[in-house]
Amino acid sequence: MPTELTINVLWAALLGYGFGSIPFGLLIARLGGKGDIRTIGSGNIGATNVLRTGSKGLAAATLLLDLAKGLVPVLIAREVLPDDMGWTALFAVIGHCFPVWLGFKGGKGVATNAGVSFGLGLLLGGVYAVTWIAVLAITRISSLAGMSAVVATAVAAYATGETTVFYVLTLIAVIVIWLHRENIKRLIAGTEPRVGGSKG
Repeated sequence: MPTELTINVLWAALLGYGFGSIPFGLLIARLGGKGDIRTIGSGNIGATNVLRTGSKGLAAATLLLDLAKGLVPVLIAREVLPDDMGWTALFAVIGHCFPVWLGFKGGKGVATNAGVSFGLGLLLGGVYAVTWIAVLAITRISSLAGMSAVVATAVAAYATGETTVFYVLTLIAVIVIWLHRENIKRLIAGTEPRVGGSKG
């Protein structure tokens, strides 16, 4: 049984990482004629940075695909590895943030974690989406919306008694917030760019 458990965890982690590490933002920007988005703005491969190319369509496509690469593996794991889908969720975000194909330099995990949250439960996904949209609408600061959403979803998991999911989402929240440490410094300084603003 311990060997089987280890193998199942490994498969669950590989499933999540395999999906999560697909660099959709980079691929879409190149296909859309925008070049390498790692050379502009924040330098990451997420939808917010794709938006800095001036193409809302490419940014929306990146957002949806980054969300899907969190949602799809968790839904697959729910069917084939239900006891280990937390590992799939965690490694989907890790794959997006640290893709081996890009030297472990990826995005910041916000959209992928949205997909993961919906995969873990509609309530959690709803909390994530509502928090993200509300904070973004009020502040127009993408980083603040993303960090607020990951924290709110972890709190929702704790409040509903989903202990295992709470631990998974807490680990993800730690990763996401750590990757936003420069954004946090700018938030404190009052210099963090706003969506639609002129500052890159």
